[in-house]
Amino acid sequence: MPFPLDSFRSISTMGLFRIVLLFSLCSLISRAFSHETVNAHNNHILPRPLILKYPDNLIETQLNQLNEEVKLQCTTWRFAVEANNLNPWKTIPRECLEYVRDYMMGRGYGLDLERVSNEAGVYAKSVELRGDGKDAWIFDIDETLLSNLPYYQEHAYGLEIFDPVEFDKWVEKAMSPAIEASLKLYEEVLGLGFKIFLLTGRSEKQRSITVDNLINAGVRYWDKLILRSSDDHGKLAIIYKSEKRNEMVQEGYRILGNSGDQWSDLLGSPMPSRSFKLPNPMYYIP
Repeated sequence: MPFPLDSFRSISTMGLFRIVLLFSLCSLISRAFSHETVNAHNNHILPRPLILKYPDNLIETQLNQLNEEVKLQCTTWRFAVEANNLNPWKTIPRECLEYVRDYMMGRGYGLDLERVSNEAGVYAKSVELRGDGKDAWIFDIDETLLSNLPYYQEHAYGLEIFDPVEFDKWVEKAMSPAIEASLKLYEEVLGLGFKIFLLTGRSEKQRSITVDNLINAGVRYWDKLILRSSDDHGKLAIIYKSEKRNEMVQEGYRILGNSGDQWSDLLGSPMPSRSFKLPNPMYYIP
């Protein structure tokens, strides 16, 4: 699916900026020719060689302004993604490839992850558990406990259309590293006495390889790992995960916390007491 129309309209202002830049240069040239033509008519001599004079660093300044506009537009796009204000989308905007890459590989992404983890940890410590083994916390896996950033580095950080076959090949390698901030939260929640449920959109066929990857990454001692069975395939993630949470509630569990990188991890019914959204501008799962 192409980049959403509403967002594209805002990004396309960068194209307008380029047009304004070109128009400004053309105006300078036009004024220069006009000046020389008048002098030639008045003095009855041939016009002097055309010399364009414009402020020092004009082009550099305008290019810097253009780059700042791109960065600003991509920042507002990412904010809309994290606030769940965009319509369903399949790829990042082409203009935002460099921006998303710099965010994911730079300090920004790590700091945002730490912020979510720290706030979730403060909440977890504030909860008074009943001690009956029914107080639960749900963690998603991909881009929540495990990072697939090495895969997305090779696939343009979400600019390419998602290929489930290629992604499954990556999953089968069991090489996804832990997200350190989430692992810290996981260990805190585990130590506080919560029952931990791992609820993922991965297939039941990938259970063994997922278990190996989690353990190798340092994620251990969960109470239940829930993957899509054959009956769950084809369901939207928000429906599938809502159904699984409902089963937990029917079994008497109180879902006090929920951590995920997609809004479909967190929305639906029943709702946990608190949900914590991790940043992810690379892909969207409905």
